[in-house]
Amino acid sequence: MTKYQKIKIDLKSEPKVWLITGVAGFIGSNLLENLLLLDQKIVGLDNFATGHKHNLDEVRELVSDIQWKNFTFIEGDIRDYSTCEKSLDNVDYVLHQAALGSVPRSIVDPITTNAANITGFLNILQASKEAKVKSFTYAASSSTYGDHPGLPKVEEHIGNPLSPYAVTKYVNELYAGVYAKTYGFKSIGLRYFNVFGKRQDPDGAYAAVIPKWTAAMISNQELFINGDGETSRDFCFVENAVQANILAAVADDAGKDHVYNVALCDRTSLNSLFNSLKLALNANDISYDKHAIYRDFRTGDVMHSQADISKAKTKLGFEPKYQIQEGIDKAMPWYINFLGNK
Repeated sequence: MTKYQKIKIDLKSEPKVWLITGVAGFIGSNLLENLLLLDQKIVGLDNFATGHKHNLDEVRELVSDIQWKNFTFIEGDIRDYSTCEKSLDNVDYVLHQAALGSVPRSIVDPITTNAANITGFLNILQASKEAKVKSFTYAASSSTYGDHPGLPKVEEHIGNPLSPYAVTKYVNELYAGVYAKTYGFKSIGLRYFNVFGKRQDPDGAYAAVIPKWTAAMISNQELFINGDGETSRDFCFVENAVQANILAAVADDAGKDHVYNVALCDRTSLNSLFNSLKLALNANDISYDKHAIYRDFRTGDVMHSQADISKAKTKLGFEPKYQIQEGIDKAMPWYINFLGNK
């Protein structure tokens, strides 16, 4: 039995109260689903800036009526401190996912990104400290590595940020460290590497590459690759990220006041990703025979990204279950269903 399996058994026998910020978003709604299935009590906070009510509706269909009654939703904004205070009544564990993601979005509108990702983060961090929660886990980002050339990426070695978004996520880590030293309030940051899976929004100008390409392929539209296609990423299926969050939430004191990479310690080029998506679609009786169109490399992006996950394995017991093709195969029926019902 893995550490994660044991923790899930323990949680089911002794349910806790969790706050998930950004609960209507991609990762937030997957956390909600998994924790409700473990009979946990959940408070969810979201302002629907990037999250969607249909994500919550979908979760409701996947859990029992009794489990759904364990969920309390608050529509509100982390930029409002009183809303953060209200959401933390009797909460044991905080999973802070709320943020404005996307490097391109932050370049277009750095002010709003800063307000959500720094002011909002500080509000929920301070309110959690005041509420004396048992643990505080937050979504950090691989963008923090910036222009550091080393591969795989090791938590202790970062470069200069390449976008306003990267700056905001690094500032989160700085605040977390200061709160540990100044107030003794230790938290855990999870540096996500290109998380993908069901309920990841395929629409909009800032959609991530996997849902965006999948949507284009399903509708037989042209597909664009930034650069020559040899740019590589460490793609991480969302169920692996859920595992990391739950492990972090229950980590002992020695595991806190750290940041951890959440990924596979693998690299997949965009050209290989293109072929993997075609394979998954073919398995679902959908063919895509267009060639990808190559265009200029995107400002603020890095050429290659790969995580060293040995720290998360050692200190948290993280054991990612899904490799990239397994994750794509598992997520593809959801994309086909979601896009077919639009």
